[in-house]
Amino acid sequence: MISAKSEAAEQPNIIFILADDLGYGDLSCYGQKNFKTPNLDRMANEGMRFTQHYAGCTVCAPSRACLLSGQHTGHVHQRANGPIEFRPDPQDISIGRLLKNAGYHTAMIGKSGLACNSQNGNHPAEKGFDHFFGYISHGAAHRYYPQVLWRDGEKVQYPDNHGKEGKHYSTDMFVADAKEYIKEHKDGPFFLHLSLQAPHADLNVPAKWRDPFVGKFAEKPHTKDKHYRNETHPKATFAGMVTNLDDAVGQILDELKELGIDDNTIVMFASDNGPMSEGGWDRNFFNSGGPLKGGKRDMYEGGVRVPMIAWQPGKIAAGETSDHVSAFWDFVPTACEAAGIKPPADTDGLSYLPTLYGKGEQPEHDYLYWEFHERGGKQAVRQGDWKAVRLDFQSDPNRPLELYNLADDLAETKNVAAEHPEVVARMQEIMREAHVDTELFKIPAN
Repeated sequence: MISAKSEAAEQPNIIFILADDLGYGDLSCYGQKNFKTPNLDRMANEGMRFTQHYAGCTVCAPSRACLLSGQHTGHVHQRANGPIEFRPDPQDISIGRLLKNAGYHTAMIGKSGLACNSQNGNHPAEKGFDHFFGYISHGAAHRYYPQVLWRDGEKVQYPDNHGKEGKHYSTDMFVADAKEYIKEHKDGPFFLHLSLQAPHADLNVPAKWRDPFVGKFAEKPHTKDKHYRNETHPKATFAGMVTNLDDAVGQILDELKELGIDDNTIVMFASDNGPMSEGGWDRNFFNSGGPLKGGKRDMYEGGVRVPMIAWQPGKIAAGETSDHVSAFWDFVPTACEAAGIKPPADTDGLSYLPTLYGKGEQPEHDYLYWEFHERGGKQAVRQGDWKAVRLDFQSDPNRPLELYNLADDLAETKNVAAEHPEVVARMQEIMREAHVDTELFKIPAN
């Protein structure tokens, strides 16, 4: 008879660290030249770097919903930013619930992806997370010196913080809580979703991270912003925010090694969408999108293709680069396979564990699909090397598709739709097939 302890030992701990608005080109291991990210570079050197991994959407809330539900934006309930949240179980089952039911202790620390704007501080617990510390409102998460956070259903007050300034920096608090959580649950199995804010605006980071970059770049002060914090050195602050994020990842990896559980812990790192241009930042300053076109709120590659690194010493081969085409909705079946349980029947994802471990046959997607319900509505499909984009579907559901061949034109500079009508027809059919209307989200029939 197998004991509960030996069964647990076969289930790896799982940590998913998520950045916010970090571009494909914002890490030095993905080509950034203006500053270095040594800890994430180390993670890539000791693990696997993905070159064709995609976020769930081109903005925060729906992207995170895809990550936590295993569904793409044609099916998931939360398809836009706004006052939308995961519905009560058994609707919108989260990976937290699935792993909790499989014997994992589960935690979410940072910015909740279960609701863009909730008033329910107990919502993460209701969706399967044993521990939560952070923001339940994405608007509140624009501030790095929060006056209020939520811990396990209770408000925590920070009277020395004033939103845009203060004494208690959110990233520092979240990393400290995550390390304490890992230490407390080192006997496992545990699942930790560490959902950090950086480098989303506000542009804000403690001076020890910003000051080394002051004077290194030509700066134009950002002033008179009605929402985001004003900053005299936006470029230095952004560089400091990413290097602070990098340090946070390094602290987590070091904690795992110090506790001797690194070889039984899968750690993944990604960003929720492409790079922003807001709050005094322009993604073109440091070429945050790398070779890709566009950024946040675009359906071009720069809006949805993101850095992704996976790490587990002794299990995931060191220094590997994978061009496997994968997306956020693949995380749920991947985590389920690692935990030894079946994925939900309604997932759109495919486990990439065979790629991580170099064992078995890796299933491949027929296509990836996205929809976005702002700025007139946008859709996109990737199938093989083909990428189709439709803009402004809300006013014109028959608007002609743009078509790009990513193998020849990664920057999506040449629309070849007129030369490949058969591919366009197939992409249009996929868009019709992949989208399911809900009460909140409809696409006019075409």
